[in-house]
Amino acid sequence: PRPLRHRSLALAALLVPSLAIAASPSWLSANDPQIRELVGKMTLAEKVGQMTQPDLGAIKDFNDIKNLHLGSVLSGGGSDPKNGNTLADWSKIYQDCQNLALQTRLAIPLLYGIDAVHGHNNVLGAVIFPHNIGLGCTRNPDLVEKVSHITALEVRATGIQWAFAPCVTVPHDIRWGRTYEGFSEDPALVASLGAAAVRGLQGTDLSSKTAAVGCAKHFIGDGGTTYGTATQDGWLDQGDTRLDEATLRAIHMAGYPAAIKAGVATIMPSYSSWNGVKCSGSKYLLTDVLKNELGFEGFLISDYNAIDQLVAPAKDAAAVVSSNAAGQVTPADYKKCIEISINAGMDMVMVTDRYREFISSLQQLVTEGKVPVSRIDDAVTRILRVKFASGMLNGKTALAPDPELQKMFGSSEHRAIARQAVTESLVLLKNEKQLLPISKSTRHIHVAGRSADDLGIQCGGWTIDWQGKPGDITPGGTTILAAIRKSVSTETKVTFSKDGSEAAGADLGIVVVGEEPYAEMKGDRSELSLSKEDAEAVRSLKTAGLKVLVVVISGRPLILGDVADQADALVAAWLPGTEGQGVTDALFGTSPFTGKLSFSWPRSMAQIPLSNLKANEALFPLGFGLRF
Repeated sequence: PRPLRHRSLALAALLVPSLAIAASPSWLSANDPQIRELVGKMTLAEKVGQMTQPDLGAIKDFNDIKNLHLGSVLSGGGSDPKNGNTLADWSKIYQDCQNLALQTRLAIPLLYGIDAVHGHNNVLGAVIFPHNIGLGCTRNPDLVEKVSHITALEVRATGIQWAFAPCVTVPHDIRWGRTYEGFSEDPALVASLGAAAVRGLQGTDLSSKTAAVGCAKHFIGDGGTTYGTATQDGWLDQGDTRLDEATLRAIHMAGYPAAIKAGVATIMPSYSSWNGVKCSGSKYLLTDVLKNELGFEGFLISDYNAIDQLVAPAKDAAAVVSSNAAGQVTPADYKKCIEISINAGMDMVMVTDRYREFISSLQQLVTEGKVPVSRIDDAVTRILRVKFASGMLNGKTALAPDPELQKMFGSSEHRAIARQAVTESLVLLKNEKQLLPISKSTRHIHVAGRSADDLGIQCGGWTIDWQGKPGDITPGGTTILAAIRKSVSTETKVTFSKDGSEAAGADLGIVVVGEEPYAEMKGDRSELSLSKEDAEAVRSLKTAGLKVLVVVISGRPLILGDVADQADALVAAWLPGTEGQGVTDALFGTSPFTGKLSFSWPRSMAQIPLSNLKANEALFPLGFGLRF
């Protein structure tokens, strides 16, 4: 491992003694007497069904929910109802699935899961909040709790009860395409905001109609993978975290004790490995550390098809994924994957389209004595704990979408909190000659850049589609260009060109630069410089003689090069989501800049990973943020 040269790493080392004081709150296991009685009535088929979670789009026959006693269904990124993607469409498919589950012998309700990582981001018209990297800059646990609570309200409006959030990763190599899912490179900040997100999602009573089951992810070390150890799909995603145990605990475990203490009901193990061993198959990590040492009493849910990767040696991860993608993992190998992961401590498995094979194989493993009945009973007990605590098994919460919550979906009240979150997440990096705040009565403002009037770029990945996409992707949002036009006086002229042309004569130029949307795997990058197109737009406005404000839309710090010098003012806006007015609130002085960098901002690629970066050598250090 690298020496602890980076300030946040040294700080993380102080967290090690706190790991033993976690333990799930008592309410999570309060119904164990009833659960033991219920488990005693269940057949092996019913138990294994509870441990099985197929993807909605992969279900071969919806009667399988009833006939196979399925305990859960998920909608992965882009796995929408076949008839549409509206609130009504989602509510109907949820209710259809739930009705089938209630027709089983024991009528155990279905737990429906979805990646609601910055709002209910799969659904058209939902409020899309800033991604976690921006929320980290707010340093505001109360605000993060509000954001997560609104996410819970919008998720529950569709009937769905389970959000695969928060992500409590601690990214240290910003080439990783999931960097924006982490609150910070600072483990202490991740722990604080991760716990706040759990409180926001789950509330004080998980059986409330306004509460959603949370899921801390991805245990453990997903943000610490070594460059070049991952699959053919990327350099870092699903790779190998090569650290000694003390460093792993100090940095990458920091978010979990806090989340467990806050009551998080589920945890998702990582695709990635620790020193060559896949986390999804590590009994030491999942059972000895997470369940026994940290006292986690909820259940573990695997990542999407993650257990398939246990079939080959970890050092040959690329070959594993290649064979998985081609559908070449043999039934015998797959059965071995199941054996390894379940015995390691996995309780529910996200199996997508192999759910029938999973159910058959796991039952065989039990009858063959390769997976103990006691392990099955422990897994089912943990799953039923969450279902009881969420009110699903004792009549404390309705199993149908709530009409009152549906009235609030995408509401102006929800958007107001998102707008506040955007404003507080902004970081003012440069402000020469007090260019900001901009006068609302400025005579002529010319706006440039491909990201200025693009809601899809503004929202980033995990928005409607898994990878996100540019364009007008969801109704109800406001782009930055539209927000500028709403913010200025009626006498102000606002013009726009993507390339910065036709700017002559303007009093001020605003260029919105950044990254196109991406998510895991496809977001890994070996080079983080601004695009030539963005750099040319800035240069064009400078050539026209304008003072220039540069707003950066990105899921990580980018290598700005000459743009950092050319900009008279510079603002990091991250991936703000649908409420672009939150950006202009700060630009025009309606609200102050309060954000502080949640990640160090490097000058060059040579300073990445961030453990290579000393604070005094950064372009902008961790915690930096100007005021005016």
